Amino acid sequence: MAIIMAGALKGPTVYDRILAVNTFGTLSVILIALYGFLDGRPEFLDIAMVYALINFIATIAVTKYIKFSRLGRAADVDEAEDI
Repeated sequence: MAIIMAGALKGPTVYDRILAVNTFGTLSVILIALYGFLDGRPEFLDIAMVYALINFIATIAVTKYIKFSRLGRAADVDEAEDI
């Protein structure tokens, strides 16, 4: 997990960092589900599923934010007037 976090902090691009954080979240979900299974506590499996959904939605949201973060800025308005 330390290698994954190092990749999240020092990734060459922002997309590599997003991928590292997503990998960390997936590994956390697996560990939570495994602990719930081995301990015989099914509520941990529910928590793991909710965490997986939050991880997925957050990854999509951050990726869309990075892709469309320039929309609505003054530079886009000036470019639209030139057309």
